Amino acid sequence: MARTLRATHPLEDWEHALAALSWSIDGLVVKPEELVSAADLRIDPAGPGAAAVERALGSALPVKPNTWTSTPEGQIVWLGPDEWLVTSKVFRPHELEGSLVEVVSAHGGAAVDVSAQRTAIRVSGRLARELLSFGCSLDLRPAAFPKGSSAQTGIGQAGVLILALGDGDDFRLFVRPSFAGYLADWLLDTAEELRTTT
Repeated sequence: MARTLRATHPLEDWEHALAALSWSIDGLVVKPEELVSAADLRIDPAGPGAAAVERALGSALPVKPNTWTSTPEGQIVWLGPDEWLVTSKVFRPHELEGSLVEVVSAHGGAAVDVSAQRTAIRVSGRLARELLSFGCSLDLRPAAFPKGSSAQTGIGQAGVLILALGDGDDFRLFVRPSFAGYLADWLLDTAEELRTTT
């Protein structure tokens, strides 16, 4: 009899602890997000390929460093002068990659599926910025890191791609699956500091 493989979330063993944390500290919600498809996109932002991508995704590529923008299906995150992370909640990984390759290959661009490269944790609430400040060297105040900002940085000892979804109270942390458990433990441990100071 054939066995069916089931997709698992890198943080499924932490879901209950993170839910309990969110329930027990007023003003803080920490939760793993659903897995999404993701592709690394390379294209000349000044060339015709960028306009083709905009037509395909329904949003222009963000060209300002350390920013992101929404699309009807996900997000586009600036990673470098000619590199973006494109996410989708609708397309399967191979579909997202294939659709982007079809658009950019004629313009000297490339797209590669990186869906298994990162998983996301959402940290929100009035204590979100304070929690992250224990292990992040970035100034996450809204004046310095407003909604629409992104950065590749470290939290604790884990490398993350952080997105400001709100002004100081809502963040998405993309982390490598192999570091996701460490980051979840770090968030749980650090939240105990908040419990004693709030």
